[in-house]
Amino acid sequence: MPDSTPTGSSGAARPASDRLESWKEIATYLRRDVTTVQRWERREGMPVHRHVHDKLGSVYAFRSDLDAWARRRSAGAAGGGAVDGAVEEESGRGRVTGPAALPVDAGDREQAPGGPPLGAARPWRGALLAAGISVAAAIGAGATWLLQRRAASALDPLSGARFVPLTDFGGVEQAAAISADGRFVAFLSDRAGRVDVWLTQVGSGQFQDLTRGSAPELVNPSIRTLGFSPDGALVTFWARGRTGSSPPDIGIWAVPLLGGPPRPYLEGAAEYAWTRDGTRLVHHTPGPGDPMYVSEAGRPQDARRIFSAPSGLHAHFQVWSPDQAFIYFVQGALPDRLDLWRIRPDGSAPERLTHHDGVVSHPVFADERTLLYLATDPDGSGPWLHALDVEGRATRRVATGAERYTSLAASADGRRLVLTQASPKRTLWRVPLGPDHADLAAASPIPLTTGNGWSPRLGPGYLVYLSAKGAGDGLWKLQDGASTELWSQPGARIAGAPAVRRDGRTIAFWTREGGRTRLRVVDADGTGGRVVTDALQLSGAPAWMPDGRSIAVGAIVEGAPRLFRVPLDGGEPAALVAEPSADPAWSPAGDLLAFTGADVGTTFPLRAVNADGSAHRMPPLTLTRGARHVAFLPDGRSIAVLRGEIRRKHLAAVDLASGASRRLVVLPRDFDVGDFDVSPDGRELVLEQVQERSDLVLVERPGR
Repeated sequence: MPDSTPTGSSGAARPASDRLESWKEIATYLRRDVTTVQRWERREGMPVHRHVHDKLGSVYAFRSDLDAWARRRSAGAAGGGAVDGAVEEESGRGRVTGPAALPVDAGDREQAPGGPPLGAARPWRGALLAAGISVAAAIGAGATWLLQRRAASALDPLSGARFVPLTDFGGVEQAAAISADGRFVAFLSDRAGRVDVWLTQVGSGQFQDLTRGSAPELVNPSIRTLGFSPDGALVTFWARGRTGSSPPDIGIWAVPLLGGPPRPYLEGAAEYAWTRDGTRLVHHTPGPGDPMYVSEAGRPQDARRIFSAPSGLHAHFQVWSPDQAFIYFVQGALPDRLDLWRIRPDGSAPERLTHHDGVVSHPVFADERTLLYLATDPDGSGPWLHALDVEGRATRRVATGAERYTSLAASADGRRLVLTQASPKRTLWRVPLGPDHADLAAASPIPLTTGNGWSPRLGPGYLVYLSAKGAGDGLWKLQDGASTELWSQPGARIAGAPAVRRDGRTIAFWTREGGRTRLRVVDADGTGGRVVTDALQLSGAPAWMPDGRSIAVGAIVEGAPRLFRVPLDGGEPAALVAEPSADPAWSPAGDLLAFTGADVGTTFPLRAVNADGSAHRMPPLTLTRGARHVAFLPDGRSIAVLRGEIRRKHLAAVDLASGASRRLVVLPRDFDVGDFDVSPDGRELVLEQVQERSDLVLVERPGR
């Protein structure tokens, strides 16, 4: 159901012809694409308004407002102001003048009035001048066309490419790497019942298990986990030792291409990348900020630290430019506030290249100027394949269909790519919870009319969950066997998870829409939907404050999340916790607030404060990346958490006074819990089972 949203100025006094009724009409009027005009609205204040109701679309604008804004923007550009790369990001268009007089090159401007009347005094000179201008214009147009064609080619790197399935096992094949010569592909697979490193030679149809259960944990979707040594003789892999070790036992290991026992390759490193000629190495460690080091081949003892991300942020997926002038990498807050950056090998001039502010990963070079990578759309959908022209800074999504990709690798010449194509399945289960543990034998799947569901939360007599709906997500309620949609809006993705107020009457959640986040509430009967605030960059799941009149939720401050209290009556949000914090959970008595802390390496702490904001003393508790939801049990002193590996977790109850832990439910190894909730009376669990299904696709690009 649609809800009310803060709007801009009224257009009652404007003529109907002045009004544009959608992003598409706005983009057409400005002669740009929808992504560009949405970015202008977010970052440059382009005047766009939102409807109170959704009958006419989600936004509208006035031609006169856009013209006035464009004139101010043009004046700023002419005076040396930043143009924000807007024209550069228009693939194949160059600097094209729009109806609202957007900035153009000097050569495109009309001649200023008041020049000497050459035509009147010397007609033949005027004709020669006109002919010369025409020739120069033709030459300039030809050069512009060639440059535009080159840019368009750079941003269409898959033109004429051939897509070939590389694997077709049941289960998971992911995190692929390809050798520099493009002949071998290594990947992670659970084909033998556990996740191992596998190898295949392209075109052979043969597959070899290289690790055979010797590595305790291999899965980490936040980094590039597999690689090859420069000579192609070794397959390298990220591995983590005993779960919960402090500091985390993380390093890069290697196994010979022809088989053999794994051995250390880069101890203490989390990720690395070689230059194409194998003479220089960049790597980062799993410490705070992912400290980045550069060294010469064979001289790791001389590694120089060149960069560390700011507090609370991460820097992953390093890759060298072909000319070794830059190291490209992904920086931001995990899991979905990331962008592409680059830095020189001497540590100077780090610069941001994109503004996705989403899930970004796996940059690789397809050629000297084209960087391919994976990124989500502003609404959170994807990840999709994108291309960045590193010279012109133009970036766009590469159309490959509706496939969702989770990894990308390239041979040294960029002629061969390997993509992981993923289609996960999610199922909800009810599990009775006894005094000590849950009885899995009595578990039953929850039938959903929506076909899929995730992020379940229990209310009094009902269950709410999220489900995909076309280009957006929907909030649904299951009660007495019947499913009812409580809220949805085209183009809006629901992030985090819903939160049910203690009386069960109202549900809080937040959405991501065109790069903005909005905290919303809706009544349990589907009425009363409204926006509480759109002034924060939200992060994590919300929780109701004990008084039911405000909501606790994480918001990004200086790149890291902090918990805020947001009143329902429109009052100003107030900070709850000063340190990095997200995913709050209140005890049943409302005297204790638990939350998750900063993600470092692959782990994060669970902390707590008392209702007055003072620190609550508790034994150290470290959890593993992959799921951050926690829930108090009815006794108010035990908390349910997900423990284990990044992708294989079990549900445990932890006593906050003693730190003692016990399993709430024993699950088979192939049952991966993505989320959960506990009923207020403690008698029932609801589990979200995630079944990863993915295959590898080989992309053969034609010669350039």
